[in-house]
Amino acid sequence: MTIVPKTLSLPLRWNPEDPDFWTGHGRAVALRNLWIAVPALALSFAVWMLWSVLVVHLPAAGFRYSTNQLFWLSALPALCGATLRIFYGFAVRWVGGRRWTALSTASLLLPAGGIALAVQDPATPYEWMVVLALLCGLGGANFASGMAHISACFPAREQGRALGLGAGFAHLGVGLVQWAVPVVITLDLFGLPAQSGGLWLANAGLVWLPLIALASMAAWFGMDDLPSAGVGMAEQAQLFTHRHSWLMSWLYLGSFGSFIGFAAAGPLLLRSQFPGFEGAQHLVWLGPLLGALARPLGGWVADNFGGARISLACFGGLALGVVGVLASLGMEGGAWLFGASFLLLFVAAGIANGSTFRMVPLGFVCEAQKSQRPLPEAQAQGAAALGLCSAVGAYGGFFIPKSFGSAITLAGGPEAALYCFLAFYLSCMAICWWFYGRRHAPLSC
Repeated sequence: MTIVPKTLSLPLRWNPEDPDFWTGHGRAVALRNLWIAVPALALSFAVWMLWSVLVVHLPAAGFRYSTNQLFWLSALPALCGATLRIFYGFAVRWVGGRRWTALSTASLLLPAGGIALAVQDPATPYEWMVVLALLCGLGGANFASGMAHISACFPAREQGRALGLGAGFAHLGVGLVQWAVPVVITLDLFGLPAQSGGLWLANAGLVWLPLIALASMAAWFGMDDLPSAGVGMAEQAQLFTHRHSWLMSWLYLGSFGSFIGFAAAGPLLLRSQFPGFEGAQHLVWLGPLLGALARPLGGWVADNFGGARISLACFGGLALGVVGVLASLGMEGGAWLFGASFLLLFVAAGIANGSTFRMVPLGFVCEAQKSQRPLPEAQAQGAAALGLCSAVGAYGGFFIPKSFGSAITLAGGPEAALYCFLAFYLSCMAICWWFYGRRHAPLSC
């Protein structure tokens, strides 16, 4: 397949592994595609997590939804996004990175515009809100196709750095939306009538529309449809029979799933448990921001000290964070301990996100070296396993807020959910140590 990169005048076969091609032409094309993809990915995460902060303000605007219904709205985008990630990872190969990035980014106009209309009327049926929450899952799915395109742009020796940059900036979209929405809904930006409580909830959707349109047009006119390598569906199906795939999916659910799940649930959980702690609602974005910034740190320390060691320590930190949240409930002045514990959860999840992401492909390489299998085959399996782990990990964005909602409805508080999370992190520590971290572990990575 031949392409005409926008910086070249002659058709060339895309081959980033060729040092001469990469130095002379490929690097400039790859970097242009990367830097155009980055804002699109950040906006995708922002739309994906829009309900996490919007649900906090619905009751003040006159929406009479139960706490469990609000947690459903914050959880459903992750359910949809995680499921669609399984298919979005192949879309770049079928449609092309430029076209798919432009179209998938433009699709975010649907949930953002729909939310802007729906939240203006407290009589909007809850079922319509559910549909809009599911549509926000399109933002979460975009991550899989974005990573696939970035991977196709760069040679194997530089993919780790490029994917780390793309993922890190994408995760910043969570902090962005949780910082921006509480600000913009208090401002008369578009001349719409104010709602109950002096809020303009429609702004939560409207402010993203021009940014989404610009990012989509930038992708259409500035990116390239580069041939994407990787494995097909038949080869990826083999991963379902591989133990390492499922073990790492479990660990990635504990790292990225915790990051996105606590981001989805944190603002509403804070409001439900500490309703008088209003000032903290304007600081909920700090946790996701620190988690996003910690992600590349996790990859770096894993390279130097071993992914299993770092991941094991991080899961211990996550367990400690859950204990802190449990201790804060019902305590006088417990809101501060609650906030500090959530910061620990985000930082530990962010570092673990980077370290576990490194462990996934390295495990296949280590196994290939032991069994003397071809290294390229192991590298392709590792790349495909990242897609599977990414999809499984994203389900944490559904399970965590939904667990909180169910626990509050059934037991009157979130304690039952937190005890389940504590048991889960202990299981992650056991898996990480037994299979990857101990001496003579089956796969040391």
